[in-house]
Amino acid sequence: MPLPTIPCLSLAITPLMNSAGMSHFAIHVIDAPFTGGGVLRDCIWTNSLSQLWQTWQEMFSTRQLPPYPAKDALSLEVPSDPHQPGGLAVRLMQNLGISLWQWLFDGSILSTLNRSQGIAIGQSRPLRLRLEIRDPNLIALPWEIMQDAAGRQSISLSQNLLFSRTTSDVNPLPILRSDYALRILLVLGQASDPTSCVDPSNDTLQTLKLEQEATTLAQVLRTSGNSGIGGSKGMPCQVDTLVQPTSSELIRALEKRVYNVLFYAGHGMPNPDGGLLFLRPDMTLNGTELAQVLTRCQVKLGVFNACWLAQPDRFPSDSDTDNSPAGKGSQLIPRSSLAEVLIHHGVPAVLGMRDPIADHEAISFIQIFAQSLAERIPIDQAVAVARQHLLTLYKFNQQAWTLPVLYMHPEFDGELLKPPEPSETNIGPSDPPTHVACLRSLEDGRFWQIRGGLMKIGRSADNDLVLKEDESGVSREHAMILRRDSQSGELDEVIYFLKDFSRFGTWILGQTGWQRVHHQEISLSPGIQMKFGSSQNEALEFVILRPSDLPASG
Repeated sequence: MPLPTIPCLSLAITPLMNSAGMSHFAIHVIDAPFTGGGVLRDCIWTNSLSQLWQTWQEMFSTRQLPPYPAKDALSLEVPSDPHQPGGLAVRLMQNLGISLWQWLFDGSILSTLNRSQGIAIGQSRPLRLRLEIRDPNLIALPWEIMQDAAGRQSISLSQNLLFSRTTSDVNPLPILRSDYALRILLVLGQASDPTSCVDPSNDTLQTLKLEQEATTLAQVLRTSGNSGIGGSKGMPCQVDTLVQPTSSELIRALEKRVYNVLFYAGHGMPNPDGGLLFLRPDMTLNGTELAQVLTRCQVKLGVFNACWLAQPDRFPSDSDTDNSPAGKGSQLIPRSSLAEVLIHHGVPAVLGMRDPIADHEAISFIQIFAQSLAERIPIDQAVAVARQHLLTLYKFNQQAWTLPVLYMHPEFDGELLKPPEPSETNIGPSDPPTHVACLRSLEDGRFWQIRGGLMKIGRSADNDLVLKEDESGVSREHAMILRRDSQSGELDEVIYFLKDFSRFGTWILGQTGWQRVHHQEISLSPGIQMKFGSSQNEALEFVILRPSDLPASG
């Protein structure tokens, strides 16, 4: 059954013409869960906010800062250790968080937020809050730390107020495939800064280290995905890895199998075409190029553990009169961050890092994030759960939990995996499943059930249906059968497809005899017969049965 609709409040920050050296903005409601919620408020970016932001960058940011006059720096007493309780870091985070909240939520905007939260509470659901920032100078700010008062929970830590960023400059979201299991493609790219000196004699050692890291990270993802929070049972999780692939190898991997998550770990940097991923020495991939294959293959979530890919690129500027919030001497390029470019092209959700994050912090975040996704909760809620985990481990005055930045397409409901069927829960009476899809052997009558909406078919032992080694033309990863919801609106009506990516094809029995399907996707109707690799191999029949008709050994 579909997820209940979560009430959504979408806000936008739009720059207006500057006058008298002041930055003017319009804050307005794009969407609200009630009629008449589309209010607008004009406001000015204040010097005190710029000073707080500059101090934040000086303390936390590793990215090169634009020139900023020392006389404008915020005057705060710096203790010997600013990360001790009550030190500068914790006070700065709280002060900036409260200041950003008060600047964004005031007057009619605050009234709309309060009324939207009341509607969500009345429906016993969270409120989804999405923020669109149309001025690139404001994107790098840590909006995730906003809080309405001292000692209160920051906005991105709440599971009652699900926070994400968005953009309305998007291609429409296509009808998405229904997924019932986590299927992750893990890509480890170049770990070192390509501009630094690297000893070529260490290439073998570096590759070995990356392979070890890939094995470790894949195990974390696989284990986390197969178990939910607190040890509860999650959904099946498949993780495939690529270590320093070429662009063509990455594209072939995405096209060959069905994935709903792409996870990239490696070096990255801002670029006008949507950031740069350094797949391997002398080979990069920008966001515009990556978006083409991600949207074509319906990858729903991209996770990028790489530097600054949630930030826009910048031009150098000689202007001394730039009074933007970013400071003097910089000009940021609109819609140039990896996250914005991928969302623009139709990727449903993108999680990137605002600044570099330590490996142990990233692993902690990823582990809880994967566990949360396996419990089939919305992506924005899963990010909030993982942030809470980082906060608990690394304390409020460390910025680790603020680094992940989530973007979601305005038409996306946050659903990565289909919610559990009523029969999977133990609460109240449940209806039995209405059908079971299977492949049946026409030689000996054996059945192979299609579980979780997907069946992998091929010679290798990790397939759901392992084909015989002695059958000619069979590939190790030959084909898959996947389930999608019908577009007719009938809850119980589903459609199954066969997708071939083998070397020699799959044979389908039609009205004129056996016909080959090669690197194609076709719909399956009950009773259709197929042979894998050769028209002389064993015939299998696609059938849809009542659960009571399925043999006990199936």
